[in-house]
Amino acid sequence: MQERPLTIGEAAEASGVSAKMIRHYEQTGLVPKAARSASGYRHYRDADIHVLRFVRRGRELGFSMKEIAVLLGLWQNRRRASADVKRLAMRHVADLEQRIAQMQAMKRTLERLASHCRGDHRPGCPILDDLAGR
Repeated sequence: MQERPLTIGEAAEASGVSAKMIRHYEQTGLVPKAARSASGYRHYRDADIHVLRFVRRGRELGFSMKEIAVLLGLWQNRRRASADVKRLAMRHVADLEQRIAQMQAMKRTLERLASHCRGDHRPGCPILDDLAGR
């Protein structure tokens, strides 16, 4: 028995990826374009849903579209070396660590500025002064 193809709305629900993002991923070539019915409607199969879930999970982990494209290629290549996957993941971890450090520095700066702000009815505000470069 052949599986029934899903509409884009059903694929969105099954994969957790919005229909708009599915169209975007197809348009950018991240995922293959869906098969079309005679009337032009997109049809998705189970394999398409697995790819969309893979992409969604990659986005949840903060991978870029380019990185996800590489990961998809590795996932679909049964002859891949797991070392290639690990190398990409560890580069992403290093990038996340750098961004976390930058965000922690921003947080400390804002906390310091806020601690010097009176927060009353007067107009003077060290937060705005800092933003203005004063």
